[in-house]
Amino acid sequence: MPEAAAQSQASAAPAAAADPVTVTAAAARRIRKVAEAEGNPGLGLRISVSGGGCSGFQYGFTLDDAETADDVVIVRDGVRVLIDTISLEYIRGAEIDFVEDLSGAGFQIRNPQAASSCGCGNSFAI
Repeated sequence: MPEAAAQSQASAAPAAAADPVTVTAAAARRIRKVAEAEGNPGLGLRISVSGGGCSGFQYGFTLDDAETADDVVIVRDGVRVLIDTISLEYIRGAEIDFVEDLSGAGFQIRNPQAASSCGCGNSFAI
């Protein structure tokens, strides 16, 4: 498995200039802050897309320190965002941000593929 993860990193490294998803500086800062609070600076943000939610698909956010063979790894300011290749097809071209406003704080995905989304922004339709 470590060999497969190394291959995934190697294939993702040259594409850094043309990452399939953009991670903002605010998102990278928040990932780092959460990882440090958890006592594990190696944690990355795993983003997944699954069926469900009020609009058809929903985003999932978890912390993970292990890469799998089918992960695309995006590095911004020393932190990692992990996206499996199936989920990536639903969010390709998106921007991952961390937003704090009167409604609360959280990761936000601005997905150009989403034809519509729910009010909370956690589910979408294509």
